[in-house]
Amino acid sequence: MGINSEREIEANLQIGPTDQGMVRLFVYSDKIEIPMDFEPDEAREIAEELLAAAKMAERKS
Repeated sequence: MGINSEREIEANLQIGPTDQGMVRLFVYSDKIEIPMDFEPDEAREIAEELLAAAKMAERKS
């Protein structure tokens, strides 16, 4: 499975700070929970990657 493989899985995403000073991406569905914690600098890098991907996706549509 790759980034272009579609799946029929529904999940939710929550993003927020933790009480430990990390940024958490929390992916969950009725069957699984995946907490992913990042240092603030790592979270900024992820945000930049998301923005770059959004710009590239806009060009394709």
